[in-house]
Order: sequence, then C-alpha cells, then structure tokens
Amino acid sequence: MRMLLLMALALAAQLAHADMWKCVDQDGNTRYTNVKSDAKGCKALILDPVNTAPATKVQQKPANFPSVGTDTQRRRDADRRKILEQELAQEQQHLELAKEQLAEQQRTRSGSEKNFAQAEERLKPYATRVWHHESNVESLKKELANSR
Repeated sequence: MRMLLLMALALAAQLAHADMWKCVDQDGNTRYTNVKSDAKGCKALILDPVNTAPATKVQQKPANFPSVGTDTQRRRDADRRKILEQELAQEQQHLELAKEQLAEQQRTRSGSEKNFAQAEERLKPYATRVWHHESNVESLKKELANSR
C-alpha cells in the first residue's frame, strides 16, 4: 500500500512540471506563459527543477566560534538598561521644558500676527519640538520594555 502511494506521489510530481515559454512581440514586450506558442519570438525556457528536498537541520556552531559568557552578557544587559533609563529621564525633562515653552508661546500674542495662520506658523517649531520629544520618550519606553 505504501509503495503504491509513493509511486502515485512520484507520478503526480512529474505531472506537475510545466514547460515555460518566453515570448517577445514586435514592440519588445516580454510575456511569460505555460502555453506553447509557435509564434515568432517565443522560446522555450529550460528551468531547473523545483527543490523538494526537506530542510536540513541547523548546523552547530564550530567549537572555536566566539561567544560571550552568561555573566558578561548579564552585565552588558544591565548597563544597557541603565543607559536607556538615563536617556528616558533626560528625554522626559526635555519634553517638560518643550511643553512649557510651547504653553508660554501660546499665551504670548504678537501684535504683528493679524490672523490665526500667522500664530500657528510661529508656534509650529515649538509644537514640533514637543512631538519630537514625545516620540523619543515613547521609543525609549518600548526599548526598555523589550530589554531583559
């Protein structure tokens, strides 16, 4: 029964193979097809068979492959986390300062600004700075959440 099944699978694999043709028309347009054509400019393509071999196991690393010890890696991870926490604290301070500057600028109204668009244009760099620091704080929090 198994032998019959294996033979049927082998036969099905042979039937699944299709010839491919590359056709170039008089305008230079290229078309690929599995339908044989005797038209001028069509040539049969010789394709390598599809690889149906099972994936091999991942090879073991060589004995002399450089690696870091567990304690060393833990220290590096702890140092990295400490640096990220310091950067986060610093970025949060910058964010608060940027928010204060934006609020101060929003309270200040210049006499030369006759319409809302002019005020918005003046506030734009301050709002951009706030957005930039908020984005940095969010990224640092994500990075800290992913650290070991």
